[in-house]
Amino acid sequence: MKEPKKKKPLNIDIGSRIQKCRKTKGLTQEQLAERLDVSVQYISDLERGVTGGSVSTIIRICQLLDTSADYILLGRQENMTARLSGRLESYSEAQKEQVLQILSEIDVFAQLDRN
Repeated sequence: MKEPKKKKPLNIDIGSRIQKCRKTKGLTQEQLAERLDVSVQYISDLERGVTGGSVSTIIRICQLLDTSADYILLGRQENMTARLSGRLESYSEAQKEQVLQILSEIDVFAQLDRN
């Protein structure tokens, strides 16, 4: 009988962060597996730390789950400025102007709270 593969602590940590991001995105293991073109068993094994993911698989997971490799691999949260900057990259100039207008309105409310 085949002995169960020993889980590595790093794989367990990475797997739990993948699972957390997957659930935050509202995806099932089946949906993630389909989008990655892998088996549901592989996603299950990955999330439980039974197996580790290749670099290309981790990159695809990060893209699909809209998270950073720093978070998945190391548990480091992106700072807010980097997250905002990353989100704004794909916006048109007109959309960026709208974001600035919204932030100006937020500034007004923030001032009211301080008084």
